Amino acid sequence: MKLLNKYEYKIPKIWFYEIKGVQDVATVNELETAKTLSAFRARIFLETRAYIRKSLGTLFNLDPLDIPINANPGEPPELPHEMGNISLSHCNDAIVIVWHDEKIGIDIERTDRNFNYKKLAEKYFFNANNFKNRYPLTKTMILNQWCAIEAAIKCDHGKLAKDIKHWLYFPNNKELIHTKKNLHLKFSQINFHQWTIALAYKEKNTLNPEIICSAKKF
Repeated sequence: MKLLNKYEYKIPKIWFYEIKGVQDVATVNELETAKTLSAFRARIFLETRAYIRKSLGTLFNLDPLDIPINANPGEPPELPHEMGNISLSHCNDAIVIVWHDEKIGIDIERTDRNFNYKKLAEKYFFNANNFKNRYPLTKTMILNQWCAIEAAIKCDHGKLAKDIKHWLYFPNNKELIHTKKNLHLKFSQINFHQWTIALAYKEKNTLNPEIICSAKKF
């Protein structure tokens, strides 16, 4: 296995892939698991696991099938402690994966996603009314907030339905706070062509992640 130097460990590595139905890297156990899922969930399950294995295989110079990942459906993927931490997210046409030495969460959304952002903000976001008093709510603002909070929930290995109302979002100082757990996270927001990507992590300072692989040609 390739050993990374200290500098490489401190920079989150992000891989971006378009969803294309790739299912060519899977263990016997993953193939058996896919049989228990609906056709749609099985396709996403196998494609995300294939890209995780390919990405980390390149990072650690290992055969993708030898990556010791525990990634059951509906659960955050996990690696042995000495190999760092990963998180993944997908929208309707893209998958992103992030690796870092510390706990980290990632989320991706299309910037042209059509949704009732005012209703979503009023229903779920604890500090939406405070923002509304200072600036008019915009779709971009709420989409970025949603993306950052989803990344925070993944970093904390929480549950969306249970935790979303407890997260406060502070875009100016790039901070997220879970009011019930008194958990403080930093976040980074990346505008990547037609997508917005958010990372959440426990670092004291805002990280500058590195997109080291994009399977889309622009």
